[in-house]
Amino acid sequence: MNIIIPMAGRGSRLRPHTLTVPKPLVPVGGKPIVERLAEDIVAMSTEKVNEIAFVIGDFGEETETQLLAIAERLGAKGHICHQHEPLGTAHAILCGKQCLNGPVVVAFADTLFRADFTIDPNADGVLFVNQVENPSAFGVVVTDANGTIEDYVEKPAEFVSDLAMIGIYAFRDGNRLHFELQRLIDENIIKGGEYQLPDALRHMTQNGLRFEPGNVTEWMDCGNKAATVDTNQRILALTASELHTPSDAVIENSVVLPPCYIGSGVHIRNSVVGPHVSLGERTIVENSRIENSLIQTDSVIQNKVLSNSMVGAHARIIGQPADISLGDYNEIQ
Repeated sequence: MNIIIPMAGRGSRLRPHTLTVPKPLVPVGGKPIVERLAEDIVAMSTEKVNEIAFVIGDFGEETETQLLAIAERLGAKGHICHQHEPLGTAHAILCGKQCLNGPVVVAFADTLFRADFTIDPNADGVLFVNQVENPSAFGVVVTDANGTIEDYVEKPAEFVSDLAMIGIYAFRDGNRLHFELQRLIDENIIKGGEYQLPDALRHMTQNGLRFEPGNVTEWMDCGNKAATVDTNQRILALTASELHTPSDAVIENSVVLPPCYIGSGVHIRNSVVGPHVSLGERTIVENSRIENSLIQTDSVIQNKVLSNSMVGAHARIIGQPADISLGDYNEIQ
């Protein structure tokens, strides 16, 4: 089995955190989003993963080396593929065409999930979906009476289904998917300046291929700051038994409320940290209270109360201790 991970987007909704780091490499729970995604697919799959194609923009040599190392750690051969123009989801997948053979999983790199990866032997693939309250904000699938997908609707103005596609797809025949994606390019089937995967899926369905919706037990989005903070919370809860404080971390006169990820070389002094906090390597926290937040590597937090926050690498937040004389019935906000 092969995996294609399109991740060439700019990550605009997650700025400023994506100004210096591509969004899929932003750590959540102490590990880059794309690494968690690839690990989860490998762990959930019943087949060995042979190759992983990372479809990226111009992210630089350091990023490319990091991605190839992720594939190697998972026992797969990594490929770096470039999408130089934002020409849509179908075009992005086609950029990883060297992996479009045999069984293939396509996983867009702003989603983490938990699901059963078993494919019905009578089906041609599985499109993983999640039931949502606001389907007009998503691309959805429409199923027939037998639960087989019969149509794909992008952001329906009127209700047709509440099964939102989450950006994870498993195909039995990567070669057929390759053919259908190339057909969109050759026949210039384009919408809004982009070649879209649902157009290929619709044509495959109309020609007799059978796709089923796959249910996920967890769907975690990393599209913006609030969603990423929430995903960090859920990842820490799911992996709580795997979290351990490294031997070189220094915790002085402080309390760490689990679950928390504490990176190597972290210093915590006179503080309360947690629950649901990730502290990147070598970060320093002093005289502070932090909960439900992500702090990346080599940052300093002093004299602050942080909640539901996301702080980048090499950042400094220095508050000032207050010496206050406050009378009765006064209020400071």
